[in-house]
Amino acid sequence: MKTILTGLFASATIAGSTLAAGHHDILVIEVAGQTNGVVEIKLLSDVAPQHVERIKSLANEGKYDGVIFHRVIEGFMAQTGDVQFGVRTGTKVNPRVGTGSSDGPNLPAEFSDIQYTKGVVGMARSQDPNSANSQFFIMFDDAPSLNSQYTVVGKVISGQEVVDAIKRGNPANNGAVAIDPDYMARVTIK
Repeated sequence: MKTILTGLFASATIAGSTLAAGHHDILVIEVAGQTNGVVEIKLLSDVAPQHVERIKSLANEGKYDGVIFHRVIEGFMAQTGDVQFGVRTGTKVNPRVGTGSSDGPNLPAEFSDIQYTKGVVGMARSQDPNSANSQFFIMFDDAPSLNSQYTVVGKVISGQEVVDAIKRGNPANNGAVAIDPDYMARVTIK
């Protein structure tokens, strides 16, 4: 069952995980660039406690502020969170974006049975299932091939229309956004 949260204490269920809105569990992303708006994500600390703690720490430290959406694929997802090489410095993109991480160690996988549907947020990683660090992606659509392969950390509860409008990358280059990407102007926890 999937529903949208409409009030502070509203709740929903995604494959057995309760999405009760509470204090300090909402990631607020102020998107800027070609697209402007606010996205709120309910973090699922009961599903992926280590990954959620990493996201909260990086947000609280301001590390996500100014980080671009560097890989955006139509009908699939928008990826961001490279705090090492993805900080916006102008219209051009660092060629190493997408390969960086935080100062913290990589995290062990926290796979769940939550399905990758529109609005679900997952952690990006390399081929190694235990390599997620700071990067995450937000789904534009359902992607069953990702189920139980990538750690789910949250679900968009408001602003999916903002996510859906994020500037797309070049399909011939795996969705890389080479010039003037949209970015997370400010990321906070509430």
